[in-house]
Amino acid sequence: MKNHLKVLRQNRGWTQGALADELGVSRQTVNALETGRYDPALPLAFRIAALFNQPLESIFIPSTDSALPSGQQ
Repeated sequence: MKNHLKVLRQNRGWTQGALADELGVSRQTVNALETGRYDPALPLAFRIAALFNQPLESIFIPSTDSALPSGQQ
């Protein structure tokens, strides 16, 4: 899953460590999120959205291979 987390973090002038502290996760988790190696669980995704005061859809973009099969919603 792609995301805009790095841009949002940088716009606030935060390091990965500072964002990790805000979210209650490790810096390595933030790095993995930013590089797309880790998709957050819903509780973490909601914490991220709340922290940046943005809807989930404006932060996280599903990759085409994770989209629902045709005809399912």
